[in-house]
Amino acid sequence: MTQNSSTPIAKVLPVLFGFFVMGFVDVVGTLTAYAKQEFNLSETLANFIPSMIFIWFLLLSVPTAALMNRLGRKKTVQLSNVITIIGMIIPFITFDFHTCMLACILLGIGNTILQVSLNPLLTNVVKGDMLTSSLTAGQVVKAVSAVCAPFIALFATKTLGNWQYIFPIYALITIISAGWLMATPIKEETPSTTTSSLGNTFRLLSDRMVLLCFIGILFVVGVDVGMNTVTPKLLIERVGMDTTNATLGISVYSLCRTIGALIGAAMLLKMADMKYYKIHIYIALVAIIALFFAQGEIAILALVGIIGYTCSSIFSVIFSQALKARPEKANEISGLMVTGICGGAIIPPVMGALTDNMGSQIGSVLVIAICILYLVFFSLIAKTSK
Repeated sequence: MTQNSSTPIAKVLPVLFGFFVMGFVDVVGTLTAYAKQEFNLSETLANFIPSMIFIWFLLLSVPTAALMNRLGRKKTVQLSNVITIIGMIIPFITFDFHTCMLACILLGIGNTILQVSLNPLLTNVVKGDMLTSSLTAGQVVKAVSAVCAPFIALFATKTLGNWQYIFPIYALITIISAGWLMATPIKEETPSTTTSSLGNTFRLLSDRMVLLCFIGILFVVGVDVGMNTVTPKLLIERVGMDTTNATLGISVYSLCRTIGALIGAAMLLKMADMKYYKIHIYIALVAIIALFFAQGEIAILALVGIIGYTCSSIFSVIFSQALKARPEKANEISGLMVTGICGGAIIPPVMGALTDNMGSQIGSVLVIAICILYLVFFSLIAKTSK
């Protein structure tokens, strides 16, 4: 790292470990399945659980950016850790439906604050050309956390005797992360004595590049959540799989996405980030077009895997482009970009509506294709945007 070779790995590792805690939000699928069975919930009520987590990305991302200007990045990350720890301890002390839901709410709040503050904190220990690669490495750690979630739940159930032990396990991991970060000195900008107003933060969207990146985050998260949603449905509709086996298709997508993020972190050390972006998003476009026509199980899963692989580092590239566009406003930019994660709540309902209207999953694939088309458009104009 020119800019980065002097950066001690001892300062990078505790920040990257924070991405493992960030990945806790991906336990929502596992948590929903266990909670539905534990409390005998209806499908509608069970599907409300993810909303209790993801709604906070819309409501709190920008206010967190303003708060971060006062507290500083490291303290804001630690605040998120405290909220997460409390949330994970509550249902272990008193477990019922209400405390489980409160845990979800606090997990969502803590994760929102963490996603806003951890990415800018990484810029304090990694600079220049290494930033995109480091952000991608963080996404690898986050993906590993997501992959671990079902196994942690299985360990809690089989070894400890109850799936509820997943909560104190996550609390312990968060305590380790908070303690490691606390023991690591990180030099950052002096916190501002005044916070940016919400209006001033949203005014950054008048910067064309920031606006393009914000929409890009909306759509890349929409692709991610959309692929997780549509994959089993495609296998059921076109191959005739039962639900249990069809959901294994999500594992193919997640595994390829994790591998892609890992390889992407290495490739971005040697390749310009926008060149990497263009190559991968064009391949994703070809794959999603082919998915309109694929019928067999192998063909569908292969295309799903390709999309997972090629889109794995797109989020990191867009996020880094936004930070580079206005580095002096990194806190506010981070808040705006994390707000874009609410795309995961916007795109699936659109997919559902179009699918109901068309009578097949072609409608869902079409929505994802439109998202990828925008990401292709972004690759064509990002460098020339002012």
